[in-house]
Amino acid sequence: MFKKILPPTTKRVQNNTSPNVNNEIRNQTISNLNTYKSADVNILNDRIDRLNNECDIERVMQTNTASMILLSSIIGLKKSKWFILTGIIGFFMLQHSIKGNCPLLPIARKMGVRTATEINNEITVLKMARGDFANIPDNAEDMLNIAEK
Repeated sequence: MFKKILPPTTKRVQNNTSPNVNNEIRNQTISNLNTYKSADVNILNDRIDRLNNECDIERVMQTNTASMILLSSIIGLKKSKWFILTGIIGFFMLQHSIKGNCPLLPIARKMGVRTATEINNEITVLKMARGDFANIPDNAEDMLNIAEK
């Protein structure tokens, strides 16, 4: 039942982002990869570390929502009408978590904020360039260790 209602978790944000913005983000990723594809291992390691610390769209949305709810709650103590904003913000966050869309999404995506999948795709290609997948073991645990590297 939920498969028909809910979009795939890894595609819900991209499905609610304009194709032009998705292409801009993808082209920037390709540009990044072209910059690093022939880099030495230490530079690749540094880039992977930076990507592991890049804020994805979910973190940006959660931080923004939490800040706005906190602020509207504090102001609501003085002027109760502000509590309405708290409810509206909660609704938008619920909408984002279910469908992958809310009013802030187009702005954040236009600013280049990527999904975790988009960030992890760049990390995977950098790991390929680093040679992590050159000798793939037969053992599943060893394979997972390489992926987690």
